[in-house]
Amino acid sequence: MPESDHPIKGEHKYEQKITSPEQHEERPGRSLVTTDHDVIRHWAEERGAHPATPPGSEYEGRPGRLLLDFPGYGGQDLQEISWDDWFETFDERDLNFIYQEHKADGSPSNFFRLENPDES
Repeated sequence: MPESDHPIKGEHKYEQKITSPEQHEERPGRSLVTTDHDVIRHWAEERGAHPATPPGSEYEGRPGRLLLDFPGYGGQDLQEISWDDWFETFDERDLNFIYQEHKADGSPSNFFRLENPDES
């Protein structure tokens, strides 16, 4: 997979910036922000999540909505897509990945959201 991470954009007063898989939260419950493909993929795979999009949401041949499909959290039919397609769309849209490694109580967290800093 070609690496074309883009810089983190926008104000992130409350999020800790992460730029490599070796970096971790300063404390449990801390919100983190990254655009690093390896960080995102590692975080998702640790939780058994796969890149996905809702069927029919495609836009100009690209996934319309980027999601991660976590095991046991169904409820919506999602179409699995490749990491290459997910990251290509992520980079084209210049998105930030905001997430948590752990909840404040120390248990693993699946929280994430994608931020478009140009629309914040």
